[in-house]
Amino acid sequence: MEARNLRVSDAEREHVGELLQKAVGQGMLSLGEFTERMDTALAAKTRGELNSVLADLPGITLISDYDPPAYPNAGQPMYQGQPYPAPTYLPQPPPVHPSPPYRAPVGAPVVGTYGAANAAVIRGRMATVTRNGAWIVPPAVVVDTRMSSVTIDFTRAVMQTQVVNISIDDYASSISLIVPEEATVDMNGVEAVGGSASNKVRSGPQMGPLHLVVHGKVRFGSVTAKHPFGTTIRKMFGS
Repeated sequence: MEARNLRVSDAEREHVGELLQKAVGQGMLSLGEFTERMDTALAAKTRGELNSVLADLPGITLISDYDPPAYPNAGQPMYQGQPYPAPTYLPQPPPVHPSPPYRAPVGAPVVGTYGAANAAVIRGRMATVTRNGAWIVPPAVVVDTRMSSVTIDFTRAVMQTQVVNISIDDYASSISLIVPEEATVDMNGVEAVGGSASNKVRSGPQMGPLHLVVHGKVRFGSVTAKHPFGTTIRKMFGS
C-alpha cells in the first residue's frame, strides 16, 4: 500500500494544525486560508489528504508521498546493459525555523498603518482559557479551540491598534469577548454551524478606542460579544 493511502491519527492532524499556524505567522497563509485548511486537515482520513493542505508551503511537510523503487528480483535482465540503478531518495526538507515577526498576509483584513507585531494565538483543548488584565493585544488574534471555555477580556487590555481582527476556528466551545462600554464589534464574518454567534454591543461605526472585527467558523459552540457584568445596571442608575 502506498504511503499516501495510509490512515492518519489525531496526533498527525494536530501536528499539521501547528504547521499551518506557523505558516500564518510567516505570512504564507491568510487567516481565511488557515481556517479552510484546518477544516480539511481535521476531516482528512489518509496521509495524502492531510498532505494536500501543505503541498504548496515551502519547507513545510508532514510525510513524503514518494515511494522509492524496489530492487529487481534475481535473474532479471540488466537495464540497458548496465546494472540496475540503486534506489534514490528525495532530500529531506529544510527545517522549519521560528516564525518571524507577524506581517499581515495578502488578502487579510487591513489593521491600519501601525508597526508589525506578533499575532496572538489562543489555543485550548478541553480547557478553560482566560485573557484579562493589562495584556498586550496585537492587531490580529487567532482563536483555535476545541471543547473549551474561553474568556477574552479587553476592558483593561493594552491596545496596539484601534481595530483588532479576531479569527476563530472552534468546535463545541463557549467563547466570550468582553469589551469596554465605548467599543464596537463587527461579527458579520462569523459562520455558526449548529451553534450561535451573538453580539450584545454596538456593531459600528467604529468610533471608540476599540473595534473588533470577528470572523471564522464556530461548530456546535457559541461566541458572544458583551460588556462587563453590571454595565447595564450602572447605566440605569446613571453611574
